[in-house]
Amino acid sequence: MRLSINSLSKTYSNGVQAIKNVSLTLNEGMFGLLGPNGAGKSSLMRTVATLQEADEGSIQFDGIDVLKQKTELRQVLGYLPQEFGVYPKISAEQMLDHIAQLKGVSNKSERKELAGYLLDKVNLAKDKKKNLGTYSGGMKQRFGIAQALIGKPKLIIVDEPTAGLDPAERNRFYNLLSEIGENTIVILSTHIVEDVSTLCSRFAIIFQGQVLYAGTPDDAVNELNGKIYSKSISKAEIKDYSSRFKVISTQLKAGQLYIRIISETDPGNGFIVSTPNLEDVYFSNIGQKTDINTL
Repeated sequence: MRLSINSLSKTYSNGVQAIKNVSLTLNEGMFGLLGPNGAGKSSLMRTVATLQEADEGSIQFDGIDVLKQKTELRQVLGYLPQEFGVYPKISAEQMLDHIAQLKGVSNKSERKELAGYLLDKVNLAKDKKKNLGTYSGGMKQRFGIAQALIGKPKLIIVDEPTAGLDPAERNRFYNLLSEIGENTIVILSTHIVEDVSTLCSRFAIIFQGQVLYAGTPDDAVNELNGKIYSKSISKAEIKDYSSRFKVISTQLKAGQLYIRIISETDPGNGFIVSTPNLEDVYFSNIGQKTDINTL
């Protein structure tokens, strides 16, 4: 099973080029699409999910020309968008039954069995009779995964699934997504570095519609071995250090400013070599192009 995205571009009517010549190849497992809000992640996901047209390029999935065979792709697609609405006065069990009907499951007993199985899989079995309007954010996200799994999809797209979840809900979501990713292609679009480092065997960094990096998290981190240095400075010194070094991130703790820089050689000046992490990879790619890493 393989998803191939080749030279894909998309410009909206207002002139914003949301996708710029993107090419990616995804195999079975979890693939992370990492970037800040507005980077083009959702635009790319919506295009793969056949919800909008591309201007240029192609997408192939398991013998399907995605841009031309939208119905065929939708039959094997599970999709959880970033904004996932629910009918507040319908129970989870009733909603899954309705969605299963829309996906072609005509037998009532089969739909009931399917709804029960999926709600159990996402740890909502005890809440299946409750109206969706009473669900917490984490419960709604887990319900969203349940509806995305109807029809045994081969390709699953989840867009910013952990944003706003508390740590316990996020861990449950991680476990669920990891299990799902064993036999399907799962694309996880997120701006949270921890999501990618925890879940994904491969990932790409996207910014301003362009892919800046693609590979494995381990390889990306290893490329920075011996190149990341850190130091504690005063807030008044940040402008001076930023002019002399490539500062990739800053963090304020108890009134003290800690900076991390990337350098091919020992910069001296009291800097200490640090063990790199995926955040360093992320910030080293986009940190000089956005104020995401500044105070």
